[in-house]
Amino acid sequence: MKLALSLLVASLTAMGSSAWAQSYPNAPIRVVIPYPAGAGVDLALRLVAPEVSKNLGQPLIVDNKPGAGAIIGLDFVAKAPPDGYTIGIADAGPLAINPATYRKLPYDPVKDFAPVILIATLPTFLAVHPSLNVTSVKEFIALAKQKPGAISYASGGTGTSSHLAMEYLKSQAGIDLLHVPYKGTAPALAGVLSGDPAVLFGNMLSTKPYMDSGRLRVLAVATGTRSQAAPQIPTVAEAGVPGFEYTNWFGVIAPAATPPAIVERLAQAFRQALEQPEIRGRLLTDGGMEAAPGTSASFAALIRKEIEMYSRLVKQSGIQPE
Repeated sequence: MKLALSLLVASLTAMGSSAWAQSYPNAPIRVVIPYPAGAGVDLALRLVAPEVSKNLGQPLIVDNKPGAGAIIGLDFVAKAPPDGYTIGIADAGPLAINPATYRKLPYDPVKDFAPVILIATLPTFLAVHPSLNVTSVKEFIALAKQKPGAISYASGGTGTSSHLAMEYLKSQAGIDLLHVPYKGTAPALAGVLSGDPAVLFGNMLSTKPYMDSGRLRVLAVATGTRSQAAPQIPTVAEAGVPGFEYTNWFGVIAPAATPPAIVERLAQAFRQALEQPEIRGRLLTDGGMEAAPGTSASFAALIRKEIEMYSRLVKQSGIQPE
């Protein structure tokens, strides 16, 4: 009797959830971005939002909630009602790096979110000031080994993606570089443009204009395959560090208890938008981003993999969690 009752309750719950999902969405959807307007993640969403809205039949309302290393925005999404009407856009920073660099977070990056879909990747380039007399990754590594600790590199701050990318390269190539942290990627780039520090990992959006003008020399791209926007640039792995791969990415997340049918409805709407050649082209030309839609399961696997990688990198780098 108890078993039959339990099965009946489960069946009715599933039916109710399915009916709810079938009527979804019937109101505007808030999309929380944990960064200021104008950031790369913000730009990407605004490029795809009109098509996603058309696919869903409801508008996407962008809500920028920056602050505390994207923690404020992610915590808001984690605690939102799991009804599909509040979702978020997040990158490796709050989902994979923060768990390794903060002793305590108000959210759990695995337990508190339902990954919806990966939107895009943002290639990262190894760039040097022309005064550093190297033209390839092999030459750069050789020079660094000749002068251990003498070559300085810039980052957007301790524990940021640009910092950890270089720490990863140091560990893989067996070199020693001097870290110069800045308060943000823009001042870090400005520092390298002045020639001291002389090296950084910068994204396509920030580095390509200076690469084109000759103010920076780009040695390689950190992704596993060459960038669509600059196919003439070799990967770091091709250029001398086998197996090296470091990619910035961002995607859609929802509160953990969001019904699977709603998660899939959202994923389908974003996937259809990202399959449009016009949108893929605008992501690439306007933001240096490469559309990379997959499944909710593949996005979840990526997050778990990156959490492990960043935890390992932080320990190797000797960074003390805040």
